[in-house]
Amino acid sequence: MAPLPLTPRRILLARVTAGLVDLAQFALLPAELTPLNNFIDIATAVAMVALVGWHWAFVPTFLAELVPFVDLVPTWTLAVLFATRGRAVTTQARPGDNGPGSGAPSPPPALPPGQARDASGS
Repeated sequence: MAPLPLTPRRILLARVTAGLVDLAQFALLPAELTPLNNFIDIATAVAMVALVGWHWAFVPTFLAELVPFVDLVPTWTLAVLFATRGRAVTTQARPGDNGPGSGAPSPPPALPPGQARDASGS
């Protein structure tokens, strides 16, 4: 399965979501041992995979979040930063673009004025 194409908007949304989840879990400290906390972690894991795509950093993060009081560390934020670092941001190709991976050959470079190519291409 190919990685999902990342856009700046998806990266920003994933990072903001992870930061808000970590902040909410810190703020809900008295509710640390409730099932609500586990539901938040499951929903966050699903959201991160939907936004960023599968990344191995989410596995230890999810497992660490299930341990009481470990989720006071901003593990989702760290995992999303790790998963999105260095990944190329893709842009949508417009029809007719000769961008990388479009399959269309790029035009030859322009020659300086006064030089012409002959039929042999040299």
